[in-house]
Amino acid sequence: MFSIEQIYQAHKKVKSGADFPQYVQDLKDLGISHYDNFVTDGSTKYYGVDGFTLEAEAKYSQLEIHKTSSTSSLKQALTEHQKGQSDYLTFCKQAAEAGVEKWTTNMLEMTVSYWDASGQLVLEEAIPSI
Repeated sequence: MFSIEQIYQAHKKVKSGADFPQYVQDLKDLGISHYDNFVTDGSTKYYGVDGFTLEAEAKYSQLEIHKTSSTSSLKQALTEHQKGQSDYLTFCKQAAEAGVEKWTTNMLEMTVSYWDASGQLVLEEAIPSI
């Protein structure tokens, strides 16, 4: 089983989008199979390979999710964020404006899937290998 403290220690190493593949590998090494990050408040639910779950509390004040999703707006926000041109909160605000309710990072499939409020897939990206 993994702990919130172990997750936070792995997250401390992330300085930009370029560090994300290593972060995913670190979480995978802890036994995390995937996690859901909720854009409304930054809370996260982590799922272990053995069925264990753990929830991390909200990271910021409530954001309103736009009712209509925009794949092109999300792609632009992702490109900027992955180049280090935005911080985490800015990216979350842009994701909310693009209609993203949550994203799922899957360590087993090495993908990040972005979902709108109706549960429709907005975009799925492969996580680069390290």
